[in-house]
Amino acid sequence: MNVFRILGDLSHLLAMILLLGKIWRSKCCSGISGKSQILFALVFTTRYLDLFTNFISIYNTVMKVVFLLCAYVTVYMIYGKFRKTFDSENDTFRLEFLLVPVIGLSFLENYSFTPLEILWTFSIYLESVAILPQLFMISKTGEAETITTHYLFFLGLYRALYLANWIRRYQTENFYDQIAVVSGVVQTIFYCDFFYLYVTKGRCNGRVAGTGTRSYLF
Repeated sequence: MNVFRILGDLSHLLAMILLLGKIWRSKCCSGISGKSQILFALVFTTRYLDLFTNFISIYNTVMKVVFLLCAYVTVYMIYGKFRKTFDSENDTFRLEFLLVPVIGLSFLENYSFTPLEILWTFSIYLESVAILPQLFMISKTGEAETITTHYLFFLGLYRALYLANWIRRYQTENFYDQIAVVSGVVQTIFYCDFFYLYVTKGRCNGRVAGTGTRSYLF
């Protein structure tokens, strides 16, 4: 554990709480990609199977449970409680374009050809691209609510802090996880354009300007 890991976890948790708070207060899921949230729920499910087999620390266990709960509550709100407000017409990213190559890569590039290890590797690869349906939705509509941009910002910040965590661990522990680092770099790259727009474009009437969001690579 180091400060970058802790700040990364807190940034990740804040992003999820912001999204849940937005949905609950507004009673509306407009502008939120349900497909991205399904992918994130799948990421946590396949990654945290070791909850039943391996105890690391109270902090680790609590954070895993909280992330799982937040992910599934978000999916329930989008497809259950507030499904009438879900913008399904614009949430049209084809998930098979992500799942098929990620599954294939998980079997080809992993540390051990065991079920738990393959599922963990799958979760790492999937997390690196899980945000793409949300970014695609923003690029399609040309706008995003301010709270959604805050959610994306803190998700991107979480990944950037985790990269700093890996660098710190390499310096202090000589530890290097190639799969996690490379996937983290890929994921951070997807946020780079958004970071630039978040800082420079500003918000107008509670929304990011449509001309800005059009610069995503879709």
